[in-house]
Amino acid sequence: MKFSENWLRELVEVNADRAALAHALTMAGLEVEELTPLGDGLAGVVVAEIVAAEKHPQADRLQVCKVDAGQGEPLQIVCGAPNARVGIKVPLATVGATLPGGIAIKAAKLRGVESFGMLCSAKELGIDADASGLLELPLDAPVGKPLAAYLGLPDASFELKLTPNRPDCLGLVGLAHDVAALFGSHVKTVAQAAVPVSSEARRGIRLEAGKDAPRYLGRIIEGIDLAAKTPLWLAERLRRAGLRPINAVVDVTNYVMLELGQPMHAFDDDTLDGDIVVRHAHTGETLKLLDGNEAKLDEGFVVIADEKKALAVAGVMGGHDSRVTDATRNVFLESAHFAPAAIMGRARKLGLHTDASHRFERGVDPGLPRRALERASELLLAIAGGRAGPVLVAENAADLPQPVPLTLRRARLKRVLGADVADAEVARIFTALGMRVETTADGWQVTAPSGRFDIEREEDLIEEVARIFGYDKIPTHSPSGALALAIEPEARINELALREQLAARGYYEAVNLSFVAAQLLSSWGFNERVVPLANPLSADLAVMRPSLLPGLVEALRHNRARQQGRVRLFEVARVFRHGPVGREEPGIHGLTHPQAGDPPVETPSLAIVASGNARAEQWGEPSRTLDFHDLKGDLDALIAWGGEPERWSIHADELPSWLHPGRGARVARDGETVGYLGALHPGLARELDLGPDVHVLEVALEPLLARRLPRATAIPRFPAVRRDIAMDLPESVSWSRIEQTVRGTLGARLRELRLFDRYSGKGVEAGRKSLAMGLILQDASRTLTDDDADHWVREAVNALEQTCQGKLRG
Repeated sequence: MKFSENWLRELVEVNADRAALAHALTMAGLEVEELTPLGDGLAGVVVAEIVAAEKHPQADRLQVCKVDAGQGEPLQIVCGAPNARVGIKVPLATVGATLPGGIAIKAAKLRGVESFGMLCSAKELGIDADASGLLELPLDAPVGKPLAAYLGLPDASFELKLTPNRPDCLGLVGLAHDVAALFGSHVKTVAQAAVPVSSEARRGIRLEAGKDAPRYLGRIIEGIDLAAKTPLWLAERLRRAGLRPINAVVDVTNYVMLELGQPMHAFDDDTLDGDIVVRHAHTGETLKLLDGNEAKLDEGFVVIADEKKALAVAGVMGGHDSRVTDATRNVFLESAHFAPAAIMGRARKLGLHTDASHRFERGVDPGLPRRALERASELLLAIAGGRAGPVLVAENAADLPQPVPLTLRRARLKRVLGADVADAEVARIFTALGMRVETTADGWQVTAPSGRFDIEREEDLIEEVARIFGYDKIPTHSPSGALALAIEPEARINELALREQLAARGYYEAVNLSFVAAQLLSSWGFNERVVPLANPLSADLAVMRPSLLPGLVEALRHNRARQQGRVRLFEVARVFRHGPVGREEPGIHGLTHPQAGDPPVETPSLAIVASGNARAEQWGEPSRTLDFHDLKGDLDALIAWGGEPERWSIHADELPSWLHPGRGARVARDGETVGYLGALHPGLARELDLGPDVHVLEVALEPLLARRLPRATAIPRFPAVRRDIAMDLPESVSWSRIEQTVRGTLGARLRELRLFDRYSGKGVEAGRKSLAMGLILQDASRTLTDDDADHWVREAVNALEQTCQGKLRG
């Protein structure tokens, strides 16, 4: 929000200098981001008229001008500005003046011709950034008058960095209420009088956008003269607010927006057909905007239309074909209230950011449209003439936001602030802010104006008192009381400890954005149940990540492109998928199917990526490329930490498309899939420009953090017995299935099962393998006999023969 200091001081009395005003605004939460003094040091600069101009005899780009500065005899000035010509009035820095840039004006000779002063541009005077030519003043500017007095200088341009919850301060009148509260003053504005109606021109207005556009006002003004010049005072206020004057209609609507905070738009009435219709856009509907670009709309946009076509994108920008041009004589002024949710993100979706969208998406006072329409009509008639038609109103009162009285308790105010604020001061603050205040036995009942969307609860009222009373007046107290120390649950591993364990195993922690590109996810095959963003920052950040691996592998690729041969990264974060309400995501890659209306499910996950050598470069052992078993070893270490490795299993079936079919595995806990590990699929590795040595792991985090409570048990009194067997089994049978079969058969009698040899080749049929395993048997109540051990081994062999197609080898 940028504005002129003098303009603000016209609206509210401020008994403070510029620095104190800027400090007070910043301390009240309205941060002054930039303060630019304008017009300081213009002594000796006057209004002058060029009465003659001839080409310089020695320079093609210079002119020798005769200038009337109100001193009797015209002064001779050598000027190189391209717009210097007879009849215009411009600023003249006379001999002896010093301009804001430090330029001292002296009599001089330029290419042999004497010059007694300097004709100035706005930039040379320090009042604007325009250096393209001389600052042209209105033709009625009094010759010889000091320029500072004529332009209302000195002044300053304030630029505020407003937070999104203060859209009321995007208009000078709203800001004036805060200033009045800060300095114990009052706002000088008066009620806006209605403009006399001198024309019967009217159009029907239909509201068809529901609660998105509950109020729309319009008025036709006939017979305006667009050749009329915008008054200097209005043009200067626009310039000092960062807007360039264009024509009377545009300047008036911009001025009202700056003054009241209500965006407005003007249509060429002669280009409209029938009634004005406020509706949602049709899917695929297009509209050529004022900037010449074609906007492709959908049903999420609200448009202003007539009976045949769309005219403007509501709250964003008007259309090109209905714009006001130099030939316009009749205009239709609109002033409306749009719901913030209906405008939010629409401008960004079109690649735009306009003054109107900036205000509407934060919230504009629903009570402003009529006041703004009357104010704009008054200014436009005074500048460009014309005849005003009646104000045309369409509204759905039930859909308009209504202020709700809030209660502020005196005791609550004191408790939160820790300071006593006098009752009279509290009432003064709220009154100065434009709120209605009623004193009650326990405090106050306060009704905020309709433009203060940020006042919703008692805490918001306390904040208003704190801002205006002054944060520096609120005492600082150290907190008192005992702190309750949280007890770490024994049945859960601390997440920080897990990170430290991975760091100790040689991994570096990575932190990636939660958003990824849809194209990247498509490469991985994550096309189902993804959560797209309705309003992404860019195309590369358009989807919530359904897996940590795409972003983590991109980080690995980034490191390898910078000569990092051995990369080991991990990340602990959440992934996002559409899923059933109230049901924990069982896996991480779409193993359940969402129902209609299911919201996104967030699942904490752990992902690891690694490539290069298995161990860092050293002399003690030969280098070896990392493989599947290295990564599985790291997972086994984490699983063992929980104390229940028997609940986990690894399977080579049901692998996702991004894993190598022969070097990947599915990770399960209690038979339920919780993750995957292995080498990347060769096709995906080629597409991502990676080598074949990239191995990945992703597993749901919560199962890893679960830990069995430690429990003391007596040391077994009776010895264990070991029996070794060799089984001939199909290659397709995994060790996890074999282990589950033996453990399920022998139960507590099996103390440990060890696999100590694997053989395939001569003597073993093709497609089969020989596994040698040791069974450690023990009974807690007695010493086992050979018959006991042999019997149990036969049970295990029988179970393997029946469920795993195994045969006992001799």
